Amino acid sequence: MEKIPLSKPYIDKEDIQGVVEVLKSGQLCLGPKTQEFEKKFAAYVQRKHGIAVNSGTSALHLCVEATGLKKGNEAITTPLSFIASSNCILYRDAKPVFADIDEKTWNIDPEKISEKITKKTKAILPVHLFCQPCDMDPIMKAAEENSLAVIEDSCEVIGAEYKKRKAGSFGDLSVFSFYPNKQMTTGEGGIIVTDNEAMAKMCDSLRNQGRAEMTRGGDNWLSHDKIGYNFRLSDMACSLGITQLKKIDFLINKRNEAVMQYKKLLKKIDGITMQEISPNTTRTSQFVFVVKADETISRDKLINCLTEKGIPSRPYFPALHLQPLYKKMFGYKEGDYPIAEAVSRQTFSLPFFTEISSGQIETVCEALQKAVSGASK
Repeated sequence: MEKIPLSKPYIDKEDIQGVVEVLKSGQLCLGPKTQEFEKKFAAYVQRKHGIAVNSGTSALHLCVEATGLKKGNEAITTPLSFIASSNCILYRDAKPVFADIDEKTWNIDPEKISEKITKKTKAILPVHLFCQPCDMDPIMKAAEENSLAVIEDSCEVIGAEYKKRKAGSFGDLSVFSFYPNKQMTTGEGGIIVTDNEAMAKMCDSLRNQGRAEMTRGGDNWLSHDKIGYNFRLSDMACSLGITQLKKIDFLINKRNEAVMQYKKLLKKIDGITMQEISPNTTRTSQFVFVVKADETISRDKLINCLTEKGIPSRPYFPALHLQPLYKKMFGYKEGDYPIAEAVSRQTFSLPFFTEISSGQIETVCEALQKAVSGASK
């Protein structure tokens, strides 16, 4: 049987040529490709400033610092996400406070955000999950009414739109990630986008050792007025980002075509459901393809059955509040966020990437249908 990968990046000759040109130039970091990528990506998301960094996690780290989050503060976020979206709050000795998700869209529930706001709350960190933006209007309204910063985690949904407005164009600061399983990649890498010039300058300085003014040279190159980090993204990575961004609509559309085929075939499989797309989502952009097994089916048995058939799969995502670290630090337990727990307990990813073929999707769905029949609890 053909080996189908769980994910892989789309890299073409233009991408390779661009990286080779940077290597030949000798300007491998903080050169013209970094500035070009930042400018073009910010424009794509309809923001004024872009600050390229070495990962989405680093981007989140700098955002919580730029918003002034500190010990004794709280930031509200989702319990169904990759752990970086809550760990970044801990980096500042602040407390992540979880608000449960919507059972249909799997994104954070704005009504539950409002219930969690206290005098200690200083920020909201919504995470757009898998393919679609959160319900941003009520989130932004709650933030405005309570003078809260919004850090928008758009790492999974580049190009997706909420009411015809791009994800990443709402928050005070927004972040994207370019890990190889994302819609576009820079290898490792991420970016912060914002319209706030002061926050942009802060992030620009922090990513490069806290330099007093983030210049590309000059007498103040070794002058530092704050504690910063080495979160720079190389010009090689930024060159790849530039050529990948040129074909972002092609990459998103190819993935959405694969999603349509998956959904058509999965409708024939009893016991398997998918994330519901909100009417407010005017464009989806798929990061990974995640499905949910009914409670009568053992998700773990299902994954094991698929693995035996040569189909890779993985649980997506473990509930954050039940991670060992969070249980130890905050005393979280099962039942605290029941909707997130129910979704987390039964969701898993299927092979998904830009170049996945119709035949590969059919093979996955055929294997899944057989696995479901043998995975009852």
